[in-house]
Amino acid sequence: MSIRKRTWITARGEEKTSWVVDYVDVKGTRRLKTFAKKKEADQFGATAKVEVRDGSHVAESASVTVTRAAEGWLTHSAGKGLERGTLAQYRQLKTLHIDPFIGTEKLTTLTVARIRTLEDELRDAGRSASMIRKVLVAFGSILADAQESGLVGRNVARDMKSNRSKGVERRQERRHKGRLTVGVDIPAPDEVKALVGALSGRWRPLLLTAIFTGLRASELRGLRWVDVELDRRAIHVRQRADRFNEIGPPKSEAGEREVPLPPIVVNTLREWKLVCPRRDTGKNDAEGEPITALDFAFPNLRGKVEAIGNIVRRGLQPAQIKAGVTVDTGKVNEKGEPILVAKYPGLHALRHFYASWCINRQADGGLGLPIKVVQERLGHSSIILTSDRYGHLFPRGDDEAEMAAAERSLLS
Repeated sequence: MSIRKRTWITARGEEKTSWVVDYVDVKGTRRLKTFAKKKEADQFGATAKVEVRDGSHVAESASVTVTRAAEGWLTHSAGKGLERGTLAQYRQLKTLHIDPFIGTEKLTTLTVARIRTLEDELRDAGRSASMIRKVLVAFGSILADAQESGLVGRNVARDMKSNRSKGVERRQERRHKGRLTVGVDIPAPDEVKALVGALSGRWRPLLLTAIFTGLRASELRGLRWVDVELDRRAIHVRQRADRFNEIGPPKSEAGEREVPLPPIVVNTLREWKLVCPRRDTGKNDAEGEPITALDFAFPNLRGKVEAIGNIVRRGLQPAQIKAGVTVDTGKVNEKGEPILVAKYPGLHALRHFYASWCINRQADGGLGLPIKVVQERLGHSSIILTSDRYGHLFPRGDDEAEMAAAERSLLS
């Protein structure tokens, strides 16, 4: 490797000077890179020498853009058998949050400082702390894939990360989201009571199960009758349906679990099983009658996976309006009456309620379960996730009544 000074005269008669780094890369190809200052050339030369020796150097001219690397990452991810919904989320991150900000830049030009700038650009563009974290995680995966393919020698996205910074990001994200609040994010007990009373038709068994088991929407939609043990009053979560209605395993190993059923759900499911739509197998019996199969517990009218949009728009939201669990939009209809909409837009609110019901004291109408059991019931991959999301709902044990009772017990 050599660094030499180059001087030439421009068409206007001006003398120009640059510094050229002349070296051979890991593939034995001669490379030339020009810099305006000797200091820059020396820095590049020192770095390139180490990278060539380690076999990790990639010349800028042989590099690809971030967009090109991201496409390769998506292709490799698809080959790993990831779910269609996960791949769609990855592509959305690339298209909306990576390509517009850094897509045209080459991998070899990226630095830790540039990734810091990307964070600022995303924040200034209105991306939430949660979205920025997702983008950086995806970006780190893109660079890791490119590194394995020999397109870049260094993963600057992961070089930037440290356990401390991740902890700071998590705290910032929690502050940004705020705590889940009863009556705002979590349906209050009186609202759930009103909702239960308003449920009817084929949505009643599904929404009752959601309220009293805390299953995710995908788990409810993928639930099969073979995984429902009414005699044992339990549901086994063994699969789920993604947003494309494709069946796959639970979100994590912890997602595969057994959840107990209260009597109201057991009795409702017994009745529902008698009239539940069956799936056409495409075969006929000996008398020529079509053979149907009792497959999904909460299917559409053809016995197949129900769409999440139908559950929310035709089941959950109308039931809330009927129960009076609504918010005023501030608008009026043609008759001058206020326009009310469902207070809780999605099924996840019922999962939040179930978590709070598990946590609340028995004296307050809850189950009073310890946090480890709550984690298992919800299918969370770690107890930290349960604690971060619902820890503030657990009784503190230092309120005035409990302190007084403890004092009497100790001194009596």
